Amino acid sequence: MAGRRPVRRIGRPVGRIAARLAPRTVRTRTTLAACVGVALVMAVASAAVLLVLRVNLEHTVEAEAREQARAVARLAEDGRLPAQVTLGQGTDFVQVTDAAGRVLAASPNLAGRPALPGTGDRTDSTTSTASTDSTASTDSTDLAAWGLQHRQRVTTVTAGTPAGPVTVRVGASLHTADTAEDLTTAGLAALSAVLVATVGLLTWRATGRALRPVEAIRAEVAAIGEGGLQRRVPAPRGDDEIADLARTMNAMLDRLEAAGTRQRRFIADASHELRSPLAVLRTQLEVAHTHPDPAVRADLVAGALQDTDRLQALAADLLLLARLDTTGGPGPAGPVDLAALLRDTVAGRGPQPHPVELDAPDGTFTVDGNPLWLGRLLTNLLDNAQRHATARISVRLRSDAATGEAVVDVTDDGPGIPPADRDRVFERFTRLDDARSRNDGGAGLGLSIARDIATLHGGTLRIEDTAVGAAFRIRLPAALSS
Repeated sequence: MAGRRPVRRIGRPVGRIAARLAPRTVRTRTTLAACVGVALVMAVASAAVLLVLRVNLEHTVEAEAREQARAVARLAEDGRLPAQVTLGQGTDFVQVTDAAGRVLAASPNLAGRPALPGTGDRTDSTTSTASTDSTASTDSTDLAAWGLQHRQRVTTVTAGTPAGPVTVRVGASLHTADTAEDLTTAGLAALSAVLVATVGLLTWRATGRALRPVEAIRAEVAAIGEGGLQRRVPAPRGDDEIADLARTMNAMLDRLEAAGTRQRRFIADASHELRSPLAVLRTQLEVAHTHPDPAVRADLVAGALQDTDRLQALAADLLLLARLDTTGGPGPAGPVDLAALLRDTVAGRGPQPHPVELDAPDGTFTVDGNPLWLGRLLTNLLDNAQRHATARISVRLRSDAATGEAVVDVTDDGPGIPPADRDRVFERFTRLDDARSRNDGGAGLGLSIARDIATLHGGTLRIEDTAVGAAFRIRLPAALSS
């Protein structure tokens, strides 16, 4: 509609103002919460104390006034009521009136004054000395017009006399109760203020002391760059949450530094491994291109093709390792019959330099995993065994009754692996002295890939002690559905 004014949204500015005013630091929020909590507790406690104090003081004042009123009522019932009534302890005035409202007696401070207005709605039954029914009520009222400067607790008693019923009103000042309540209120307010300030100060200091290591950790993490992974955050003493945080951060930095080191070493080793065969391949192609003898050129081209195959296999292994490092490889695809997979893997390798003795019982050994990756694991171990075996290779599948795991042992009768090198052979681009030939030995990636695949499937790959040769043992957890 033309001329329609846009509706102004007030909620958004209010929300922005509230967001700006909200405390931003943990230290401020914690201190504010502690102060508000203590203030609320002190407010409730102070209200309870003041309520109990007022009830007790007013009850005391009321009791004194009621006792005075009953004493005067007994005098009226006995016919001994004087014109001026002496005030008792704690009372401010006494006035006795008949049914017509005429003043029959009064305390000296109310002598000659008219009758007080009727007061009180709350009554409780009493009994006079003459066994005449009477009632008593109390009320807190202001009687400044009668010369009484403070609030009064007025007690009214009705008594029967030979001349007819009379009403006795006795007032007791609440000045003492009001003064005590005011002093108590001021004292509680001062105490609450001091307590809130003390709690706020202590919380501020304690929170600052507790968060100081966190700030040191934050500053150190902010200062750590890509080239400073060797630095560590300061770990405070003790076993509290902040110390656990510091230790966790340092453990993470250890892993990051190790990963960075492995990455740099991997890149350097990969560059070295690729540079040599590429140089040989280039030399072979250049010689074949310029050599006049066709037979020599054919031999050089055949050698170049072999080096190309070797480079292709190396590139595939590097790509596989990069995939395992970044994505962890494909997740488990489902149950795999490990005995059938072993038989298919051995049978699919074709003619080999050394025969493979396979011991895979007909019983089903099922594991959760990807059959392609598990086949690659077995193939790498068999390739390694064929490379180092002297006459035979054995593959045995069994089940560990104690753990319920499937166990695969791949053993060869080669020279074996010294105990000192059994962990090193699983490192990337590691070749022992007897496998350094580029014709007979691999690139040093097969065993590393095999262990990564075993770890991916929740298993392990280790080298076990054996009398002759080398024995690689795979342990894989049984399938959950088996």
